[in-house]
Amino acid sequence: MKMFSLGWGIGTKNQANEWLEVFFAAPLLNPEASVIKSVTSVIGEITENTSVELSSEQLKQLSQQLQQNDQAELAKIAARMADSVQPAIICALVEDSAPASAVEVYLKLHLLSHRLVKPHHTKLDGMFGLLINTAWTSEGAVDARELADRQLQARLEGRVLEVKSVDKFPSMADYVVPSGIRIGDAQRVRLGAYLGEGTTIMHEGFVNFNAGTEGTSMIEGRISAGVTVAKGSDLGGGCSTMGTLSGGGKEVITVGTESLIGANAGLGIPLGDRCTIESGLYLTAGAKVNLLDDKGQLVEVVKARALSGLNDLLFRRNSLSGALEAKANKNAVELNHELHAHN
Repeated sequence: MKMFSLGWGIGTKNQANEWLEVFFAAPLLNPEASVIKSVTSVIGEITENTSVELSSEQLKQLSQQLQQNDQAELAKIAARMADSVQPAIICALVEDSAPASAVEVYLKLHLLSHRLVKPHHTKLDGMFGLLINTAWTSEGAVDARELADRQLQARLEGRVLEVKSVDKFPSMADYVVPSGIRIGDAQRVRLGAYLGEGTTIMHEGFVNFNAGTEGTSMIEGRISAGVTVAKGSDLGGGCSTMGTLSGGGKEVITVGTESLIGANAGLGIPLGDRCTIESGLYLTAGAKVNLLDDKGQLVEVVKARALSGLNDLLFRRNSLSGALEAKANKNAVELNHELHAHN
């Protein structure tokens, strides 16, 4: 039997018995037949996407089955979960279809942040309606509607309940920290971000879910939902990339290799390799761009979308006329290798 993804995890529910979040220590993509066999021996045959809550006894049984099928590391995780006071659940996705529950959403967000799937390579349609607005606190996830009571209870017990954020998404670093990365402020990277080896996220950098970097990159700006940045590129301080969620179009915005988006600049088209957008310039798809030849002479005027994905371009604002210009980019960005060598 083939299966898209499988994971067993522990999580948090609200007072209405709804799942707020789930932590999957070792999510699996296309799990081996022996793992599927171990799971079905505990919860029965799996014919469609399903999530099943597990008792302590079932987790012990799962651990034994995994051990017998030469899956020692997975067996250890199941055994440790058997002693948890938190509720446990197993999520099996036979196919990659739109998620039907918060548990399925969390498994797919884990797949992204564990680098098992890349942005845009798993279906997340309708996920917002499945997630509950949650306060992410010093004592874990709390339904935002139950927060006031929890804060009062904490004060009565002589404690302060610290609220880090109120959001549908938690911080990625509270669930997984991929190898070879640095993050200045972990609250600014959501679970479901994909951070390639060698990525540095500075304190003002931000990475949304289903978005991220393919490899060594310096991120001091914003990577919006759906945006991907190729290896060797630099997003300057305060810069922005246009996502596909709030008011944006359907076109996927990408940044090519060895490209630079200057400080406080913005990007609204797919950017090719070795391109530069000067500081403060927001390049939208409908903006009129003067194409210049090597001597700085006007060749033609086009909309920026006509330059989508083209390589070796420098986008700048004429300091006298204010016109938006594009010409051949002679100097591709080169990252400081010392900053990334020891991530």
